[in-house]
Amino acid sequence: MSGEIQLYCQNATDQAVGAKDGLNLQELQGQIGGRISEITEMMEQNRQKGKQTAGAYPNRKIDFHDLPYRDLPYRDDMPERVKKLAGQLKGRFENLVVLGIGGSALGNIAVQTALNSPMYNLLAKDKRPGPRLFVIDNVDPVQFGSLLELLEGELENTLFNVISKSGETAETASQYLTVREMLLSKGLKLAEHIVATTDTKAGTMRKIVDEEGFTSLEVPEGVGGRFSVLSDVGLFSAAMCGIDIDQMLAGARAMDKRVSNKSLMDNPAALFAAFQYGFYQKGKRLSVMMPYSYQLKDLCDWYRQLWAESLGKCQNRKGNDIENVGPTPIKALGTTDQHSQVQLYREGPNDKVFTFLEVEKFSREVVIGDAGEVKELSYLTKKNMSDLLNNEKRGTEYALLESQRPCLTVRFPEINAHAVGEFIYMFEVATSYMGELFNIDTYNQPAVQLGKKATFALMGHEDYQELADNIKAKIKM
Repeated sequence: MSGEIQLYCQNATDQAVGAKDGLNLQELQGQIGGRISEITEMMEQNRQKGKQTAGAYPNRKIDFHDLPYRDLPYRDDMPERVKKLAGQLKGRFENLVVLGIGGSALGNIAVQTALNSPMYNLLAKDKRPGPRLFVIDNVDPVQFGSLLELLEGELENTLFNVISKSGETAETASQYLTVREMLLSKGLKLAEHIVATTDTKAGTMRKIVDEEGFTSLEVPEGVGGRFSVLSDVGLFSAAMCGIDIDQMLAGARAMDKRVSNKSLMDNPAALFAAFQYGFYQKGKRLSVMMPYSYQLKDLCDWYRQLWAESLGKCQNRKGNDIENVGPTPIKALGTTDQHSQVQLYREGPNDKVFTFLEVEKFSREVVIGDAGEVKELSYLTKKNMSDLLNNEKRGTEYALLESQRPCLTVRFPEINAHAVGEFIYMFEVATSYMGELFNIDTYNQPAVQLGKKATFALMGHEDYQELADNIKAKIKM
C-alpha cells in the first residue's frame, strides 16, 4: 500500500468508456503535455519572483499570481504561532466557535470532519482532544440563535475565533457584533474570549483588534480565502481540537514536490486538471466529486468553492470578454447518493465527469452481524463494513462505466493529517493549472462583489443608497 494519495485515470479513458466519451492518453499528452510543462515552469518562476521581490521590497503588496499560497507549508512562523497560542489556551475553554464564511469556514469544517470523530462534539470532555467546535458559516437566525442559546450559560468557557481579512464582510461582521454584545452583557472581557484572524496591517477588523487588545492571527497577504486553509485561518481551530497540523503541512510539502514535476503523467494536480479540461472541451462541464467516506464529505464542500469561485469567469487574463467558462462542481456522498442521484448520472445527460474519493484502510472497523436463518442476507454475515462501502464504490463505478460515464479516483491509503494535507495542496494546484488552461485569472472573484454591495445597500449602508433604489425598482416582491 502506497503512503501517498494516488490519482487513477484509467476509467476516464477511451479504453474504458469509448472514444466518444473518454480521453485518449497519448492524444492528451500530445495536446496538453507541452502546455503543462510551460505552466509548471511559469508557476515556479512566479514563486521565485515573488520571493525575491518581497525580500527586496518588504513593504510591497504581494501579488496573488506570485502564488504565495504554495509557500504556506514552508512558513514555520504560522504553525509555531498557532501551536504556541493553542498551548496557552489548552484546557481553558469548553467551546470554540469560528465566525466566518466561505474560505474562512469551509476549510475549518473540512479538516475537522476528516480528522476528528464524527461524534466529536458529543464526546465527554475527557474523550476529546480539545474544545467542542462550532463553525458558523451563515447568518440564518434560527441556526445562529440556537447556538447562542446553547452557549448562553457557558460563555465563560467559550472562545470565539473571528476570521475576516477586512472585517467588513456582512455575515461575519454581524456575527461578531452579536457575540460582542452578548459577552459584554454578561460582564465578560472581550479580549479574553475573542481571537481575531485578520490582516496584519489594515482593515476594519485590524482597527478593532488594536483598539480592543485582541489576540490576533494572520490572514496571509496575497492568499485568497479559498486557498488559505493551510495558514492560520485553518490551522488554529485544527490545533485547538488536537489535530496534528505539522503532519498536515508535511503532507502539503510532499505533494508540492510531486506537483512541481513538468511531466504530465507524473504530476497528479496537472493530470487531474488536464482530464477535467479535456472533458470540458468534450461538453462534459459538470464535475461530480463523490467520496466513499463520511470523513471526506466536507472536503467536497471546500472543493466546490475552490473550483467554482476560481474558474467561473467571463474574461480572460487580459480582461477581455470571452465565452463564459467554468466547470460546475457537484457534491455527492457514497453510498447515500447512490439512492438519490445515480439514476440521473446513468440515464440523464452524459455531461459529467466523476471523481471518486476512496479509502484503502479505515481508522476503525465494524463487522456486520450474523444473518442467522435469513438466507437472503447471508452474503453479508460477518463481512467488514469497510469492504461493503468500497464494493459499493466499485459497483457504482462499474454501473457508470456501463453507461459510458468517465470516472477518476483519488485513493487515500488512509485518512490522516498527512493525507489531508496532500489532498488540499493537490487540488489547490490543480485549480491553478485549470485557470491557466482556460487563460483566466484564477485568483479574483469579481462577480461576487455586486451581491455584497447589494446587501450593504439593502441593509441601509449610507454609501450605497443609489444602488438600494435601483434594486428596489428592479426586484418586484
